[in-house]
Amino acid sequence: MSDYIAPLKDMQFVLKELAGLDQVAKLPGCEDVSVELVDQILEESGKFCGEVLAPLNQSGDAEGSKWDQGKVTTPKGFIAAYKQFVEGGWNALQFPPEFGGQGLPKLVATPVMEMWKAANLSFSLCPLLTGGAIEALLLSGTGALKQTFLPKMVEGTWTGTMNLTEPQAGSDLALVKSKAVPEGDHYRISGQKIFITYGEHDLAENIVHLVLARTPNAPEGVKGISLFVVPKFLVNADGSLGKRNDVHCASIEHKLGIHASPTAVLIFGEKEGAVGYLVGEENKGLAYMFIMMNAARFAVGLEGVAISDRAYQLALAYAKERIQSRDLAGGGKAVPIIRQPDVRRMLMSMKAQAEAMRALAYVVAAAMDIAHRDPDKALRAKHQAFADMMIPVVKGWSTETCIEVASTGIQVHGGMGYVEETGAAQLLRDARITTIYEGTTAIQANDLVGRKMAREGGATAKEVVKAMRVIEGELAQAQGEDMAAIRAGLAAGIKAVEECSTWIVSTYAADIKAVHAGSVPFLKLMGIVCGGWQMARAALVAQKRLAAKEGDTEFYQAKIATARFYADHILAQAPGLRNTVVRGAAGVMALTEEQF
Repeated sequence: MSDYIAPLKDMQFVLKELAGLDQVAKLPGCEDVSVELVDQILEESGKFCGEVLAPLNQSGDAEGSKWDQGKVTTPKGFIAAYKQFVEGGWNALQFPPEFGGQGLPKLVATPVMEMWKAANLSFSLCPLLTGGAIEALLLSGTGALKQTFLPKMVEGTWTGTMNLTEPQAGSDLALVKSKAVPEGDHYRISGQKIFITYGEHDLAENIVHLVLARTPNAPEGVKGISLFVVPKFLVNADGSLGKRNDVHCASIEHKLGIHASPTAVLIFGEKEGAVGYLVGEENKGLAYMFIMMNAARFAVGLEGVAISDRAYQLALAYAKERIQSRDLAGGGKAVPIIRQPDVRRMLMSMKAQAEAMRALAYVVAAAMDIAHRDPDKALRAKHQAFADMMIPVVKGWSTETCIEVASTGIQVHGGMGYVEETGAAQLLRDARITTIYEGTTAIQANDLVGRKMAREGGATAKEVVKAMRVIEGELAQAQGEDMAAIRAGLAAGIKAVEECSTWIVSTYAADIKAVHAGSVPFLKLMGIVCGGWQMARAALVAQKRLAAKEGDTEFYQAKIATARFYADHILAQAPGLRNTVVRGAAGVMALTEEQF
């Protein structure tokens, strides 16, 4: 899997034609962003990922990270690669210049992060968590905490973690038992945290843990959770590293995939208590942690995009070189399997879904930039509402789909896909965690139908439907059979989303279980249709470029054909999903517990 090639053409197309790079470049703080600069960044990132990260993916998976007496050793080559990663400034891409970052918009950082994840998912998890911790400190940390920790974290010489889960407290954080006892200007933290990604490793000088814990007089439940910075090494007044804090790694997990990423069990306060510093106010830790969680959920959604594209690349290369069977149209000799219709169908399904997921993720990244930077308060609010609604979709739909796409990739390989040497099996193993961590698909779906729809009466969903209908109208004016088919598929999808949205809003208060019984199918429906919306926009742009005889003719023809496939094969699922959402609760809730 060392021959990873970044899908630069599609990334550049989506950035410029769908996500509105030119508009993002006009936002305050983005004035230095240009198409030329972004192209250069993407090309350099592609080289780094192809030459440095990808060659370590398969060997890192085979070797895995190792634990010994509290110390964790990452696979051969990871330390050198991480050093190059930091020296190249990649970790600092999207963070504020005042802390050593490059200040680039999230839209520019998004395709770069996609490349990291496609080239080496295990490696990419370290900067993912560091980035989330940076976001939380930027928005909620005191000036002193920011000055102490952010410059090194932005640079990447210190990494970050997110410590939520405990043995008895998985998704239900109301059950968190870790304690924080005040002591002068700090707290003493004690407790156990599990499933901590890169909770211990040998890549960086220091690890900055963000930890949820309860103070002595905290109220019960989620209202009594506070957030603390607990560094592996304490930091002296001059910024140098001091003594080891009372936090230790008891073990790392043996997992189905992402073997090179150490998933740690951490023990805080086994002796005198770990020194921790309060972030924000006491008892508001969950709100602060969700800043980090939201950043992580979007990033995990990108993992779905990345794995899907990488699986497609592997399957495509194999299908072109594997000689097997005869051409169905006749002829005596064996041909590459890409000439077989069902192999074509599988490859098209992989390609179409990867492109649809990428387009939606980049559009959401642009919305987050506008929500963060635009001077118009109303416009900021509008784009924030859109991003808030779409983040669970990007996370949930992209990750569920990537498992399907990775599995299809194994099918294209046939028996060789089941053999580790091809790399196809690793992608499926790595993909399986993505629907679980940072909130399972059901948690994303419950968030979507509850907080993002029912609570606001479906207002943002109506705006999304309105925007999709504009594209449907443009398709009606376009010429050709492909455009007519794309319009038909999108129209059916829009209708399904609109009907489900109305039903969810009207049913939620009276029968919340019925809505939640169909929440995951609804999330899938939203993903499929919003992806189809972006594919339809792409087809319209491609048709205009072809008519004007501009650019890469084959790329634009392929974009239209791929959008047509998406409409016929993927959007076609929308009416059935609508029926599942609206009618499916009876079957879900029909049995008593004893009847299972």
